[in-house]
Amino acid sequence: MEGLHPVSRELFIRGMRQVASSVAVVTTHGAAGRHGATVSAFSSVSADPPQLLVCLRSASRIAAAVEANGAFCLNILSHRHPHVAERFSGSHDSAVADRFEGIDAHHAAHGFVVLPDATAFACTVSGRLAAGTHTIFLGQVQQVQTSDHDPLTYQQGRYRQLAQ
Repeated sequence: MEGLHPVSRELFIRGMRQVASSVAVVTTHGAAGRHGATVSAFSSVSADPPQLLVCLRSASRIAAAVEANGAFCLNILSHRHPHVAERFSGSHDSAVADRFEGIDAHHAAHGFVVLPDATAFACTVSGRLAAGTHTIFLGQVQQVQTSDHDPLTYQQGRYRQLAQ
């Protein structure tokens, strides 16, 4: 389309802050070690076969670890765990060396790390695509753990929970 120009980064971010979304932590464990990070960009891709995607900053430790380990677990956090989202966002890294310290994570089969009360999708990496500053990882879903808790949401820079 002639005459159209990309919007500014600031306007894009301001617009995206209006979008409420579930809060997730991507975890991985394997030869590259155990890592985790809070993410906001993820989506289902296909139910046949079950696949999802997660977008990770290409230069991040979590992207390198997912690439090396070839697997990740997408943990959709419960409304009861904003502290877990904060921990894995990196805002406590100066005070706590291991983001998993004090978090009741358990290792499921094949090295997947599942967080407490999360709806979790354990995936093997089936593809990747570079997109700007991020890498889109496609995951073939191998296991699912569901939760009876409402999800934690995030909008306008604040954690929220669904109204009854």
